Parts: sequence; C-alpha cells; structure tokens
Amino acid sequence: MPNNSPDRADGGLRPDGHASAIRIPAGLVVLVGPPASGKTSFIRALVERGQIEAEAVVSSDEIRAELFGAAGGPEPTDSDAADATDSDAADARIFEERDRRIVARLAAGRTVIAESTNVTPQARARLIALARRFDAPVTALRFAPDVADLLQQYAERGRTDLTTADVRAYAAVMSRDAGADRLRSEGAAAVHDVPGRRRSVMPAEAAARFAFGRVLPGYHLT
Repeated sequence: MPNNSPDRADGGLRPDGHASAIRIPAGLVVLVGPPASGKTSFIRALVERGQIEAEAVVSSDEIRAELFGAAGGPEPTDSDAADATDSDAADARIFEERDRRIVARLAAGRTVIAESTNVTPQARARLIALARRFDAPVTALRFAPDVADLLQQYAERGRTDLTTADVRAYAAVMSRDAGADRLRSEGAAAVHDVPGRRRSVMPAEAAARFAFGRVLPGYHLT
C-alpha cells in the first residue's frame, strides 16, 4: 500500500506509478540536520530545478562568508579569551542578519528557507518566533543520515572547519532533540524527512519529491 505518512518524502503514488510531490505551504521552511547531512546539496538542486528562487534561501554559512570572508570568522588573535569574545560577536552579527532577511521575506508574503543546522530547540525557537509574527506556517525538513553515511559525506566534502568529533556531536544532538514529534510540539505544522544516501536517493531526486508554495495566503505580489 502507498505510504502517505507526513513524515516521509515518499509521497503517495499516482496511477502511473510515480511518487506525487509533497506540497510545502508558503511560509518558513526550517532545515534540520547536522553538517554534511545533505542540506546544501538539496537546496542547490531545488534552485537548479527552478522549484525555489535563490533569494528564498537564507544560509547562515553564506552570511558568515559575506561578513567575514571564506575563512568563516574574524581574524585570529593571540588571546583565547579574545577569540571567544570575537566568535560570540561574529555569531550575533550573523544571526541578526539572518533574522533580518527572514523577516523581510515573510513581511513580503514570500516563502523563506532557513538553511543552518537547527538541531537544537533553542535555534529552532528563534526561527519559529519570527514566523509567528506573520502567522506564517512552519515546515521542518529533517536530514538524518545514519552516522556512517554522515561521516562518509563529511570526509568527501573535505571540510576543515569541523572535526569528526564535531560531526558526531551534532548527530547526537539531532538524534536526541530533533525528532518529528519534538519538532511538532515546538510549533512545526508539518515535518518531513528528506531521503538521501541511505535510500540511494540523489539530491535532484530528493528535490523532485517536494513542491513549494511561494506566496502566503492573502498576499498579491506585483
């Protein structure tokens, strides 16, 4: 029988045997997943396929690069304490700018996708509070590969800003604090798992399983 669970990206089956796309309502879309779990590849596929506009994506990593360069942070100093202070200040600037861009999209009645790890309840609460200001529905898209696949993807990407231990720690927090029921209890109207390597699904194929609304009800874009 077809599986129509709202927490999967299989979708129902049309008479021709192809999976129907899961419809994501216009509003705030929160990506939830550890580093190297496939979020950026999925978003890139959505943009390349024309399913979303590039401006709909608000990426914390891209904002960090814009503000501080490719190294992803302020210039190093000789003091560990100063490093910590600079890092906290940098993070505050990044998230203030991220919030500003999200608010601008929601205020204009447009869908916005928050691309960051969002594995902790605190991170999600800040985003959900923004959506509530505009009565915008929140959809959570979960990226939860098993640890072996996650570490393989991390190794393939050659990231130098994170260690294997960091990736494992993110995965542990994801497992503990980002289950579908937890996300719903926090305010997500819908939660969907995005399939990946474990199910032999490439990013473009995963992207094809979703259809995104672009304009909030009651808004008329010119």
